[in-house]
Amino acid sequence: MKISYLSILFMLLNTFTFAQDGHDLWLYRYNPNPVKILSSHHSVILATAKQELTQGWKGNPNATVKFVLKKDKSLAADGFTINSNVITANTDKGILYGVFDLLRRQNTGETISDIKENPSYQVRILNHWDNPDGSVERGYAGNSIFWRNNDVNVTENDLKLWKEYARANASIGINAAVLNNVNASPLILTPEYLQRVKAIAAQLRPYGIKTYLSVKFSSPALLGKLKTSDPLNPEVIRWWNEKVKKIYTVIPDFGGFLVKASSEGQPGPQDFGRTHADGANMLADAVKPYGGIIMWRAFVYSPHDMDRAKQAYNEFMPLDGKFRSNVIVQVKNGPIDFQPREPFSPLFGAMKKNAVMPEFQITQEYLGHSVYLVYLSTMWEECLKADTYQAGKGSTVAKVTDGSVFKQALTAIAGVSNIGLDTNWTGHQFGQANWYAFGRLAWNNNLSSEQIADEWLKLTFYNSLSIAGKEKKQEWESKFLAPVKQMMMDSREAAVNYMTPLGLHHIMAANEHYGPGPWWGPKGVRADWTPLYYHKAGEDGVGFDRTHKGSDAVSQYHEPLAGQYNDPKTCPEELLLWFHHIPWNYQMKSGKTLWNELCLHYDKGVSQVRNFQKVWDEVEPYVDQTRFTEVQRKLRKQATNAILWKDACLLYFQKFSHMPIPYDLERPVNNLDEIIANDKYSK
Repeated sequence: MKISYLSILFMLLNTFTFAQDGHDLWLYRYNPNPVKILSSHHSVILATAKQELTQGWKGNPNATVKFVLKKDKSLAADGFTINSNVITANTDKGILYGVFDLLRRQNTGETISDIKENPSYQVRILNHWDNPDGSVERGYAGNSIFWRNNDVNVTENDLKLWKEYARANASIGINAAVLNNVNASPLILTPEYLQRVKAIAAQLRPYGIKTYLSVKFSSPALLGKLKTSDPLNPEVIRWWNEKVKKIYTVIPDFGGFLVKASSEGQPGPQDFGRTHADGANMLADAVKPYGGIIMWRAFVYSPHDMDRAKQAYNEFMPLDGKFRSNVIVQVKNGPIDFQPREPFSPLFGAMKKNAVMPEFQITQEYLGHSVYLVYLSTMWEECLKADTYQAGKGSTVAKVTDGSVFKQALTAIAGVSNIGLDTNWTGHQFGQANWYAFGRLAWNNNLSSEQIADEWLKLTFYNSLSIAGKEKKQEWESKFLAPVKQMMMDSREAAVNYMTPLGLHHIMAANEHYGPGPWWGPKGVRADWTPLYYHKAGEDGVGFDRTHKGSDAVSQYHEPLAGQYNDPKTCPEELLLWFHHIPWNYQMKSGKTLWNELCLHYDKGVSQVRNFQKVWDEVEPYVDQTRFTEVQRKLRKQATNAILWKDACLLYFQKFSHMPIPYDLERPVNNLDEIIANDKYSK
């Protein structure tokens, strides 16, 4: 039987997949239709909007789209409306966001009619923990896209990559970026580095993205050779004012500073007997004439006997109302440190006089780095929808931070980036979904994780296919979209199950916070850097007592939460061991003992990840081979690690419970002494 070249070509064009490496993210555009664009205004950002619409239009061929700039009090600065192919906004940035919204809806098959969008937060910012040498703290996707080997020269490849980065951010509404690590090097403020920042800003600006920098609080002494960095010292104030003036001369639309101070050994105002407000206000005064802002991190803790979960609240609550209006306090989603599950930080809503912004971690420091498939949107949605009760029922974290409740003039939200030089940007193909989800939630904090996952899958996988006909699309939706979306929705809870169920937290190994290490606690190490500090396992039970009889961290929450958390019978079981030290034979709501319930959670987590492998293997016909194989290999490693987590934690805690692992569950396949002795198993 002879097969013609034409037949082969036909078969190739009707296969499901094109070769993909993930670099195009969710922005892949296939065969756009021609479109006419009318606009009476002109700017760099409007030119970008025209270019994006031209290369992405999927509407009727030769349709006409109008850009209309006019004052509309119902629209925020970045807001827009779309009505009958007319995009209206107050600003050119609003037009750009309207274009990307229109393209997203076209590519996901959503209805496009009478659309009105206003962002939840004014500043929607990525925090890059990137260093001048190119390394990325808690980065798992290769080196920095901004810095390399302390080299300030700019290449054509740099410019191309920065533009691609800007385009991806603008497409999901992100409008700001901090280019360097919060553990900042003073080099970032030197003239040579500022010239590179200028080049980066020039690539981000056409996409409406402002550039920010993290600064080291002791820079006046380190760079200016001053004898002090005391924020109330006139010479220090003068030094910062002059430095800020130089920055704005180089980068006129510079956004401002992010500061980590008086925490984890970083210098800060407390080194000079001053408060966080003293330090923040000094910098705020310096940037205010230029429209700049200061984001002051509330991640603070010192080595003392106080429950670490209480420290940020105790340091910042007395300062409520003492920060300048262009200062916003940046608060991690939970009171400890980006754990797989935490209660929301009690600072949300408690600080009523000063603006507070959430800080989420997109990079998976405690959630398997770029090895694990963990869709983080469900975690962030859980935080945003949590009710603080600070202004009555319904005072959710979202509403007390976006201006809905306290009407603060400045609103913002930050995400610690997972981006690096890897071809697919994030180290894991599904890590892209977390970048995407952060942007979408920053734009609209009422979106559901399911909707966001649906969008991302369609944009990332469906738009890279060659599918003809309604039946093929329906097949893709039932055979790929539905099961993979469910896998994403289940993935965070699966990770919690096999790592830190029922409120356990910070029991990771010392090896980069990756594998299990509930036993780790060598002499000479700060107690609050060890898992022993947090789980407190013993013959009498397990868990951290934060009730009124313990550290009393529950009192930092508003009623009725304080009372609910204080009583083990009313405390949500997913946070039980966060707030309570519980006996091993304590009866859970299921009727099982705490020990048996713990065993069941660990076992379930392993089963869930193994099921993810099955789901992914079954969708192979609908994914290009490169991305399919990459994800398949990651899932195999994740399943191996899940088993290790289960075995390590249950065998370790069993030494204290003296109770058998339920006999209907899978037996451990690793030996505890070997896991402890050979840490390579956890990486």
